[in-house]
Amino acid sequence: MIVMNDSQYHQLVDEAFERIEQTMDSDDFDIECDVNGGVLTLEFENRSKMVINKQEPLHQLWLATKFGGYHFEWQEPAQQWICNRSGVEFWSFLVESIAKQSGEQLSFN
Repeated sequence: MIVMNDSQYHQLVDEAFERIEQTMDSDDFDIECDVNGGVLTLEFENRSKMVINKQEPLHQLWLATKFGGYHFEWQEPAQQWICNRSGVEFWSFLVESIAKQSGEQLSFN
């Protein structure tokens, strides 16, 4: 974990949220995307939800799926959000989680 200020943290999370929103808007997926404050909610056709939220005091990005909750920290050398439990990278984990939970195959490239 690196030490960053609140402004840097918010910029990184806002960029991640924007990337998710743009992907949901630009592709033909039946996934509802709603951002309210520091919480981004994805709702799938099967009515299940996935929640991604800011955890500002810890400078983390949290992902809640129907399979569990995961905490990601920004790793400076890799320039990526990395799960502090499994070491997996956020974007690949999100793609896997969406496929597992909803059956939708998508990419955030």
